Amino acid sequence: MPQAQPLFLSAFTMSAVSHLNYGLWRHPDDRSWRHTELEHWTSLAATLEDGGFDTLFIADALGLLDTYAGNAAASLRTGTQSPLDDPLLAVSAMAACTRHLGFGVTVSTTYEHPYLLARKFTTLDHLSQGRIGWNIVTSQLDSAARNLGLAQQLDHDERYDRADEFMEVVYKLWEWSWTDDAVVRDRVRGIYTDPSKVRPIAHHGRWYRVPDAHLSEPSPQRTPLLLQAGGSPRGQAFAARHAELVFVAGAHAEGIRRGVEATRALAVQAGRDPRAIRFIAPVTVVTGADDREAEAKLADYRRHYDALGAVVHYAASTGIDFSTQDLDAPLVHRDTNANRSLLAHFTQDSTRDRPWTLREALDRPQGFGRHKTIVGGPARVADELQAWLRETGTDGINLAAIVNPGSFEDFAHFAVPELRRRGLVAERPAEPTTLRERVFGQPRLRADHPAHAIAARAGSASEVSA
Repeated sequence: MPQAQPLFLSAFTMSAVSHLNYGLWRHPDDRSWRHTELEHWTSLAATLEDGGFDTLFIADALGLLDTYAGNAAASLRTGTQSPLDDPLLAVSAMAACTRHLGFGVTVSTTYEHPYLLARKFTTLDHLSQGRIGWNIVTSQLDSAARNLGLAQQLDHDERYDRADEFMEVVYKLWEWSWTDDAVVRDRVRGIYTDPSKVRPIAHHGRWYRVPDAHLSEPSPQRTPLLLQAGGSPRGQAFAARHAELVFVAGAHAEGIRRGVEATRALAVQAGRDPRAIRFIAPVTVVTGADDREAEAKLADYRRHYDALGAVVHYAASTGIDFSTQDLDAPLVHRDTNANRSLLAHFTQDSTRDRPWTLREALDRPQGFGRHKTIVGGPARVADELQAWLRETGTDGINLAAIVNPGSFEDFAHFAVPELRRRGLVAERPAEPTTLRERVFGQPRLRADHPAHAIAARAGSASEVSA
């Protein structure tokens, strides 16, 4: 029976040799090493557009992975998320060769300035006709802090405190600084913009001082679609306040469902409708014409899988050096200043009757890394995806490739027609829409989003100062 609402279908990648497909750069069908070539990105965008995907979600980091053994040698040797390029710079080219595909790009609030970021995303929203989204992160690598002028990272919760103020600034710039009718383009009177309708935001906070107006005129969405992936209690509170699309991960479906329900409850406490947030989880799919072909592909891919790469990435993400820990030793929870939720998936949040080991978490015989893997022909993939969405309470998937672009091509060729037949993948609209319209049916932020209240306060403060 068709699902009432189609799933949100996102492709998940990184501008790196390997993202979550550890060691698969060695596979003859993988082309991730071409991430330095523009044609790699424009070709991928066209594949996803033709394949019915809603977005391309591009992860990012700002430092080498050097937690494992205290240096970056293992990440460099295994190609684990290094080398790594800036994902933002290819988006305009991908937007130019597509009409429908959205782009969710990761940028850190800890190492960017809100005035600069606001202009970058406004520009991309203009150039893509409203198809841009921002994956808001606070960063987790000490190497990023060192190379950007800090002795060490800010404390975990303090990074989110700073991010809250960062969001206040960009909301004022995007939602309040320019009125909808500020740009008049009056050739007769020689007035391009009415100066009285461009307002300085006069922001003076703990972290930021931004006295003047936004530099760019309003774009189709004004504020890009807001994505977020925090899983710690502080991260969930941040997502409940700001996010529209939340990326949730976990060791099992029940843990993901708990995260979804907790974030929705926090959204209600923040004055938002719980339906104002949609959720996607990472999934890997190996598919073919039938189950046997898919299983043969998985066996082939497994021969190239590099468990060391998975451990190197997990060490960097959690802030724990696993270089001296046996793969079969139990995982123990520790509070760190990195990504706390990723360790909690296999320790505090686990429903197993015995502890997970590193090998069980990161080198599962029938999977890749620490997220859900589905293997089968079109019918089995559709069945398992439907069950996964139901069990997790999520609204879509972030499809991680094993070989790039082959995994995306296979999914589009084999799985999407069956998912579309079941009503799980929507038909393309005749005319392009903004990314937010794809998710929520309207181009602007919902009325209950806190950006509106922040913008209103900016207006009240401006009237008082005047």
